[in-house]
Amino acid sequence: MWVLGVLTGVACAYSFATQHLWASMALNVYYVAVSVWGFIQWRRDARKVGGGPRVDSGSTEASGISASARATSEPAGEAEPGRVIHLRSLSTKTLIISCVATIAGSIGLFFLLRAIGDSSSVLDAVVTVLSAVATVWLALSIPQQWILWIVADLLSTVLCAVSGLWWMAFLYFAYAASAVYGYFHWTRKGTYVDN
Repeated sequence: MWVLGVLTGVACAYSFATQHLWASMALNVYYVAVSVWGFIQWRRDARKVGGGPRVDSGSTEASGISASARATSEPAGEAEPGRVIHLRSLSTKTLIISCVATIAGSIGLFFLLRAIGDSSSVLDAVVTVLSAVATVWLALSIPQQWILWIVADLLSTVLCAVSGLWWMAFLYFAYAASAVYGYFHWTRKGTYVDN
């Protein structure tokens, strides 16, 4: 599903570019790049909990790559190897760095986007930075990434609706609903692989 996410990221990047939503376009290019890292990270974690490289996508993401990259599967002992949800705990350090990055990044990106004529600078900036942080948490298998996706997906729904991208607004609303499912699925059935 990481590969499918690359294709989704390219399609979404093009759609956002046509609406002059530069940060959301760049975010999808970022998703394409991060998918390679996420794929490698997930394979390594799957081996730690006895699974192989297989991960299944049970839900989707706010903007492209993460949408198809999020994996759901059965925990160890209940399914065949390769279908384990491998989780990592959210450390205080990661939480603090992520909060600072989200606030500072959103403010900085807002001013940059406003200067280059972005059609919705505030929403575009917040969605982009929040989604970037959520993607890192996804690649690290931190289950709270789903909460970030719910917020980012709902904000993306508004951004797309305001921009007249109705098919994408519907898509992001569906992503938000999927993220709610993903959060409960991961927290109920995941296995922590923290060192």
